[in-house]
Amino acid sequence: MTKVVLVDKNDNQIGLEDKVKAHLGQGILHRAFTILVFNNKGEVLIQKRAKNKMLWPLVWETTCSSHPLENETYERAGERRLKDELGFTCPLKLVDKFVYHSIYKDIGSENEFCVLLKGEYNGGVEVDPSEITEWKWISLSDLRKDIEESPDNYVPWLKISLSLISA
Repeated sequence: MTKVVLVDKNDNQIGLEDKVKAHLGQGILHRAFTILVFNNKGEVLIQKRAKNKMLWPLVWETTCSSHPLENETYERAGERRLKDELGFTCPLKLVDKFVYHSIYKDIGSENEFCVLLKGEYNGGVEVDPSEITEWKWISLSDLRKDIEESPDNYVPWLKISLSLISA
């Protein structure tokens, strides 16, 4: 059973909870991170979530998102999950932090203290099909245009993350 780190709005740990339980109903505020990895052409790698995901299945999101383990830095957690989900890792730097709450249908919600991490990578990608159904490199301008035209195709935290990085 995977646990997430429960926090207050200042990212102070206040407990641990089962990952699924923390996402049910209104959710319980917990630590999370999301990553934007760019290539040397300035394109960002995005992924479409697997159909078995409880929240936002088959919806486009950032390069990778997950939860740090207890006593794990956000950067280390991000590097670990990149390797697990996409078959590569790269150095990550903290860009910003935000708290958000988004409800998904009548299933559950994200209620997260989220850290935005950024990296650069130019090699191959080998996705874990239990996490990702599709992936692509896309320019920020094309991504922003598509989000404007089809907002429901993208997760809330991707939209927030794009607002926190420079074009």
